[in-house]
Amino acid sequence: MLPIGARLRRLREEKGMAQGDVEQRTGLQQQHISRVENGQTVPTLETLQRFAKALDVPLYELLYSGEQGPTTPRLKALETVEKLAQEGGKAGTEARFLLKLSSLLVRIPERDRGLFLSFAKGLATR
Repeated sequence: MLPIGARLRRLREEKGMAQGDVEQRTGLQQQHISRVENGQTVPTLETLQRFAKALDVPLYELLYSGEQGPTTPRLKALETVEKLAQEGGKAGTEARFLLKLSSLLVRIPERDRGLFLSFAKGLATR
């Protein structure tokens, strides 16, 4: 199993990126990137998230060395909004509302859509 720094270097090189490219995409200094890749610094989770985003890979790929993704035996498959909308109860009601809202959202002029989405994000964070 490769150390995290070596795995980061391998992924970066596979993507044809230089450390300077990662620096631009992450905001991390090139010296820090070099120290992480050489195993001189243990990266924080936040740093690993920035690397994953810069390298366009899921975070688990930086931590997992298997050929395929890790197994998730206890997770159930996600249901689609359309399937949830067919159910009763609160989940069904909310799914039906979301479907109706999404169908109306495409009717809003492009210039107003951003304002509407900003408003919705503001409500969601409260």
